[in-house]
Amino acid sequence: MKNTIKTLTLLLVGLVATSCSSDNNDDTMQDPSVSIQVVTDLAVSGSWTISSFIDSGTDETNDFNGYTFTFNSDGSLVADNGTTTVSGTWSVTSDDSSDDDDYDSNDDIDFNIMFSAPPEFAELSDDWDIVSRSASRIELIDISGGNGGTDTLTFEKN
Repeated sequence: MKNTIKTLTLLLVGLVATSCSSDNNDDTMQDPSVSIQVVTDLAVSGSWTISSFIDSGTDETNDFNGYTFTFNSDGSLVADNGTTTVSGTWSVTSDDSSDDDDYDSNDDIDFNIMFSAPPEFAELSDDWDIVSRSASRIELIDISGGNGGTDTLTFEKN
């Protein structure tokens, strides 16, 4: 009798496990181009300031005080504080490379920023993972493959 109950229990558990289906509406199952377009549209929707930049535990937010960042639809990026203008590039791409898979974000996309100079702006150059986004905020993270340090960058919409 005990073997029959045990067998029936195992069959029931197996039946329940195989009858469950996954929900394909999960964000990770969506077409990445949809999220790429959503993030791109968000970035170009106005001007932004850096409310936080933490470089491997060091708060470097003050390096960008007074700068307004404009992400242009042509891929150009402009930071301006009224007297100094710094130019760079940006893009949002599919996160299909293995160089930055250390952070498991809900979005399978990268927010790429490239500045060649000055040095404090060059620090922003990376393929950032998106932690979260809203109509007024974009939070990014990068885990360095070299030293394992974690950088975070947050843009707030003006």
